[in-house]
Amino acid sequence: MSTISEPIGGGRTTALSVRYALRELRGGLRGFYVFIACIALGVLAIAGVGSVSASLSDGLTREGRTLLGGDVAFSLFQREAKLEEVAFLRTHGEVSLAATLRAMVRAADGRLALVEAKAVDGAYPLLGHLDLKPAMPLGDLLGERDGAFGAAADPALLARLDLKVGDTVTIDKARFQIRSTLEAEPDKLSGGIGLGPRFLTSEAALRATQLLQPGSLVRWTYRVRLPDNAADDHATAAFIAAAREASPSAGWEIRSRSNASPQLERNITRFTQFLTLVGLAALLVGGVGVANAVKSHIDRRTEVIAAFKALGATSRDVFGIYLTQVIVLAGIGSVIGLCAGAALPFVIVGLLGKLLPLPVVPALHPDELALSFVYGLLTALAFGLWPLGRVHDVPVAALFREAVIAEFHRPRWRYLVLMAVVVAFLVAVVIGLAYDKRIAAIFVAASVLVFALLRGVAALVMATARRLPRSRLPLVRLAITNIYRPGALTPSVVLSLGLGLAVLVTITQIDGNLRRQFLAQLPEQAPSFFFIDIPSTEADRFGTFLKQLAPNSKVEEVPMLRGRIVSARGVRAEDIKASPDAEWVLQSDRGLTYTGEVPKGSKVVEGQWWGAEYNGPPLVSIEKRIADGMGLKVGDEIVVNVLGRDITAHIGNMRNIDWQGLGINFVLVFSPGAFKGAPHTHVATLTEARADVTDDAQVIKKVADAFPMVTSVRVREVMETIGAVVSNLALAIRGASAVTLISAILVLGGALAAGHRHRVYDAVILKTLGATRLRLLGAYGLEYLLIGLATAVFGVIAGSVAAWLIVTRLMTLSFVWQAGSAAWVVLAALVVTVGLGLVGTLLALNQKPASVLRNL
Repeated sequence: MSTISEPIGGGRTTALSVRYALRELRGGLRGFYVFIACIALGVLAIAGVGSVSASLSDGLTREGRTLLGGDVAFSLFQREAKLEEVAFLRTHGEVSLAATLRAMVRAADGRLALVEAKAVDGAYPLLGHLDLKPAMPLGDLLGERDGAFGAAADPALLARLDLKVGDTVTIDKARFQIRSTLEAEPDKLSGGIGLGPRFLTSEAALRATQLLQPGSLVRWTYRVRLPDNAADDHATAAFIAAAREASPSAGWEIRSRSNASPQLERNITRFTQFLTLVGLAALLVGGVGVANAVKSHIDRRTEVIAAFKALGATSRDVFGIYLTQVIVLAGIGSVIGLCAGAALPFVIVGLLGKLLPLPVVPALHPDELALSFVYGLLTALAFGLWPLGRVHDVPVAALFREAVIAEFHRPRWRYLVLMAVVVAFLVAVVIGLAYDKRIAAIFVAASVLVFALLRGVAALVMATARRLPRSRLPLVRLAITNIYRPGALTPSVVLSLGLGLAVLVTITQIDGNLRRQFLAQLPEQAPSFFFIDIPSTEADRFGTFLKQLAPNSKVEEVPMLRGRIVSARGVRAEDIKASPDAEWVLQSDRGLTYTGEVPKGSKVVEGQWWGAEYNGPPLVSIEKRIADGMGLKVGDEIVVNVLGRDITAHIGNMRNIDWQGLGINFVLVFSPGAFKGAPHTHVATLTEARADVTDDAQVIKKVADAFPMVTSVRVREVMETIGAVVSNLALAIRGASAVTLISAILVLGGALAAGHRHRVYDAVILKTLGATRLRLLGAYGLEYLLIGLATAVFGVIAGSVAAWLIVTRLMTLSFVWQAGSAAWVVLAALVVTVGLGLVGTLLALNQKPASVLRNL
């Protein structure tokens, strides 16, 4: 040990602190492996998520033109662009048309399948490459030969209907020959999630089907490729502005290459934030390990600290030395995490590059890595300052005495203030950089609350153990006494394990409820089928047909149009500052309807319903949650563009909607007469008393035979499609949460290791007094079992409450407590706690009494 010949002070304080801190660390990192691992894991999670997200965003930006299919895309619903509108687009660049709709494909044996049909012109694709198998020119693929139009189909459709290349199918009045399988589309991501496999054909073939009726739910997209010398962002913005000025009432939904798939980008951002918060949870769990490691290190270095003070070092000097060590160790852990996190995009692309449906461009992202480093450093300081600050006012004598007697010392106010500043800065970074600041604030508040509750649980467990009647059994008496004695492991174990368990229960409960919602039994009275594109002239006959087809079933039918909100309260839709859970309504066209009756599944909560006999100016009813998110109130004006015509209506009332019943309902419901004269179709639902796969197939076939223009959507298949997406997201969430669990186990192991010295002392004394190895193992095992059980119960309660809030308030879904997953979490917690505890106990029992007694 080096000596200090003069007090550390003045301008030399920092340099000497660094020198002595590094000199002490030359002896190795014993006792800090958990510290470093916890920081590294948390930083790895945050840096990895940030790097992958940034690489994906770069890919979307770089491939924006290809994903969009051009520089600008103009979309209309239920109507084609007028000749003058198309002519205007052609004056600025090359134009390609694509029409998309849902349709029913019929195989030669009569089997049917729902497909996402896409009809394109000869210019498709303007950018990118259409991956066909076998490859062939677009003209040969889609041309008409021998009375059949050509088509390319998703391999999933061929598997579903037992088809092969060369087979023929029909859609309504048109016959198609499948000439190739469609392996990839350059612009697929910009279209969102489909409910069926893709069926690519020509514009002429689509018109031959006779599905293009007035009001049919067809999306017409006109993609424009600007000249290469006018394809920059400035020229693109000018072109969009000119298009809006030329056709102000066209009702275009306009996307540029910079926002080729805005919904996808928003979902990626939200998902990234969620995973980042999971990474922060891992860091917070690791912070407990930091505190334990620093406290244990201070305990081991009491003689060195005493020597420093005896040789003239001030308490501030000692604090500086060990603060420097904490910063250096946090830096080491953060750098390890940064390296692993930065490599993650390269690893993903290297292993899964060809399987990824998204354009990930691996690269180093200094901003994401720097942010992760800051998170790691701030977390280490936030948790390390308390044990560091305790040594400031402790005299040399007390430091020497602390090896035997653990006394509680609250740090001086200056260190508490410093710790508060660090915590405040960490909170500001977490909330300030979040996409959804409300969720980030809830996370911070929940973390503070959970830590406070964990401290309370530890205190309650110790107080309860202290008040229990004295047992006659020595084993039980020793176990209970160990729970509340001075220097007990209870606070460390509860803090170490509690937060990790709470996060794990939250994830498993959310995962279970999402699976129940999308993959398990459908809600009671949920529709079996949706039927879309029912011509208005055939709506009554179609309803009668369904009742005859399924006499014991319930049939509901409403008119349906598509339109998009142009403005509200005189503010353009693009300029409305909506909340995150309401902004989706403004992003694209929405389903609309009109009725004189309050829709089923809706309840008017503000304003008055207009009634069946209403014949006045247009009124609209809006969902209450969406109205609140947009800052609207009863009486406000909303302008909706439908079929190229602006419809102005005033909000007559607001409704709460039960979306979980899966029935027909709309965010916007208009009064009768609002769309008088507008061509439109109807949508209907069929709710069967007893759903059966065979009966469902017959319903689809008979509807297709009688009404070939109507598209049948089986609700179960839709839910399975959505469920597959949810399962993939849940898998990523479980992977990220595993980091939190690993951190919790590491911290628990570190906490038990920190108390190893005291455990060795206890074991030696008790063995000397006659206690057997088996009896000591039983006592310590019971102690860990009781502490682990109390912690697990808290974790289940806290995690279940958090999951309930997230599922019911943020996701607006029903919540059912998953008892099975909670039981597994409790069992796992007990196994881990008792297992790690007994491993440490065995090591303590293996110590020879003589060497320990000699140093007492």
